[in-house]
Amino acid sequence: MWPAAYPQGYAVVDVETTGLARDDRIISAAVYRLDARGEVEDHWYTTVNPERDPGPVWIHGLTSDVLEGAPLFKDVAAEFAARLEGRVLVAHNAVFDWQMIAREYARARGEAPVRQRLCTIALSKELKLPLPNHKLESLAAHFGVVQRRAHHALDDARVLAEAFRPSLRAAAAGGVRLPLHECRPLTEWTERPRIGQQAGPGGYRPASWRPSRKRPACPYPNPGRYEPGGRLKQGMRVAFSGDTSTERDLLEDRAAEAGLHVATSLSRLTSLLVTNDPESGTSKVVKARQYGTPVVDEAAFGQLLGDVEAAREN
Repeated sequence: MWPAAYPQGYAVVDVETTGLARDDRIISAAVYRLDARGEVEDHWYTTVNPERDPGPVWIHGLTSDVLEGAPLFKDVAAEFAARLEGRVLVAHNAVFDWQMIAREYARARGEAPVRQRLCTIALSKELKLPLPNHKLESLAAHFGVVQRRAHHALDDARVLAEAFRPSLRAAAAGGVRLPLHECRPLTEWTERPRIGQQAGPGGYRPASWRPSRKRPACPYPNPGRYEPGGRLKQGMRVAFSGDTSTERDLLEDRAAEAGLHVATSLSRLTSLLVTNDPESGTSKVVKARQYGTPVVDEAAFGQLLGDVEAAREN
C-alpha cells in the first residue's frame, strides 16, 4: 500500500545561478511537476536576467548576450509560484535551491508558496543506495537515466525527476519516512551596500541577508569538549553545519537559552559540532575531523538540550 502520509504532489526543481554566495542570482530555472506517485504532469523552463555578470559561463553556458533579453525574476515570479503551489519542492542539495529561490522572492517583495522540501541526496541515504558519491550523475547512472546536458536547468530537472520516481517508489515499498524539511521564506532583505563596499560590474552592489542577530555573550566559561554519552554543560561552544529540520535561528536560540555558547565558526575550542551530514565535506566538518571535535546529529542534540548541566559557581 502507498503510505497515506506521503505528499500529494511534488515540484522537482533545478536552478542555475551566477555563483554560490548569498548575493548571487538565478539565471535559469526549471520545474517538473509530479503527482503523488512521481509521474510527470508537465514541465516548465525559463532563463532569467540576473541584472549582473552571469558568473561561470563555462559551467552553465548562459552568456550576458543570451540573458540580456530574458525576463527579470519578478516577471516570472507568479508563474514560477503557480508551479510550486501546494507541492513539496524536490531538488538535489535542496537547501541550496530553496535558499536561492527564497532570496529571489524576497527581492521581488514576495514569498514562494513552498512549505516543505525534500533533498534527493538525503533520500538516497535513507534508501542506502550504493552510490560512489552524492553527485546527480551518480544518482542518474544508478537508475539508468541518461543525462544529456549537465548544468542545464531543464535537463537536470528532467534527470532528477526520472531518478526521483523510482526512489519514491522504493521508499514507499520499504515504508521509509521521507526526509522532509520545513521551508520558511526569507523576509529580511536590504538593498543597502555594506559600509566600505565598492560597487561591482555594472554598478551591482552585494546586499545582505538576515543580518545576524547579536546575542549577549555567554556568561559561562567554556568547560571543554563534550564527552560522547555524557551531558552538555553550560558554557560549551556549539557550532552548527548544514541543513536542519528545525529553523536554524530557533535551534541556535534554544542552545543559547540553555546556557551554551553558539559559535559561528569551528576551532580547537569548539566543544561540539551539530550536523545531519557528517560526510558533507563542509569546512566545519573537515575541521571537526582534524581537531577531533565530537559530532552529533540534530535529533541527538535536541535530546541533550533537555538535560544541560549547570555551570559551577566560582
